[in-house]
Amino acid sequence: MKDNRIQIAIDGPASSGKSTIAKLLADKYHLVYVDTGAMYRTLTYLALKNNINIDNERDLTALLKEIKITFKRKQDGQDVFANGENITDKIRQHNVTNNVSIVSSFPKVREELVRRQQALAEKSDVVMDGRDIGTVVLPNADVKIFLIASVEERAERRYLENQQKGIETDFARLKEEIVARDEYDSNRKESPLKQAEDAICVDTTGLSISEVVNKCMELINKKIKN
Repeated sequence: MKDNRIQIAIDGPASSGKSTIAKLLADKYHLVYVDTGAMYRTLTYLALKNNINIDNERDLTALLKEIKITFKRKQDGQDVFANGENITDKIRQHNVTNNVSIVSSFPKVREELVRRQQALAEKSDVVMDGRDIGTVVLPNADVKIFLIASVEERAERRYLENQQKGIETDFARLKEEIVARDEYDSNRKESPLKQAEDAICVDTTGLSISEVVNKCMELINKKIKN
């Protein structure tokens, strides 16, 4: 362990179950859950809302400096706040999802948010999920897990999630968007999506949430005991 702090890194592509599993693991081990994807989504949402060019790194970085991003746990999940405003549902809309990869590709944006993420990990025991946690944000994490699932299953998960939230979604288009986002995230120059060399890959295709949690807990318990 690092300074007696427990760090668990959960990485993987879109809709592989990272957030769901990370939240449950946080509850199981009494850790602070840090949703890094929500941080990038927050910036994307506010940039779009304020008509800021999402292709302009300088403007995005200037906006980010004005945003205080906080999280608040609740019984059935976690709320996301930007300068005190609850934007939990707003950052899950299609326009945010389809533009967050662009916003998160800029070095200055990532540099600032990685700094914030690492600061949170220095203060508390954490489970953190994203695309570059095990490779960039927490390279010395005690446990690194890389979740994957088939495109079909990931699309089904996101489709059902959107239906529950009342977000109108076309399934075929959603599959295309997930494939495109995988391609973009895996090939971007800055902190691309990839499995850390010391991460353990867990394929969640066909598994229930509880089965995935149990698999991850076996890995975590084995690592922590050692």
